[in-house]
Amino acid sequence: MVAQHSVTVLRVCRALLGVQDADDAWSETFLAALRAYPDLPETANVEAWLVTIARRKAIDVHRAAKRDPLPVETLPEAPTSIGIPGTDDADLWELVGHLPGKQRQAVTFRYLAGMSHAEIAAILGGTVDAARRAAADGLKTLRKHYPGANTKGAVQ
Repeated sequence: MVAQHSVTVLRVCRALLGVQDADDAWSETFLAALRAYPDLPETANVEAWLVTIARRKAIDVHRAAKRDPLPVETLPEAPTSIGIPGTDDADLWELVGHLPGKQRQAVTFRYLAGMSHAEIAAILGGTVDAARRAAADGLKTLRKHYPGANTKGAVQ
């Protein structure tokens, strides 16, 4: 079956898809045909049957291509500076950079990434209480030294 009809099926695949996707569709055609071959009546036109399968495989490739993202020269949306350290409050991010390592990471994960203390503990390799304490100590230091802290002590 493959040796007898492979050229015809490949021509159909190339005509419907082009050279790049034709080989994959050709392979998929014969895989599907081998699965369905035991149920094929003896009087069936095998070549026409294979061409029908190839046509349907080509349609599947076209449908899948519609779901793929299209490459573009430039992205349509404007880049944002939200959440990028150093874009708004350079002084604050400089102070965060001077915090001890665990405090800096805990504050960043908690208030920039919005992670829970349990998630922070999993990343830092400690307990939830230790992550909570590191974030609290880091905030306390920032509140002392950052001029943007309000009267309740929250960093703005």
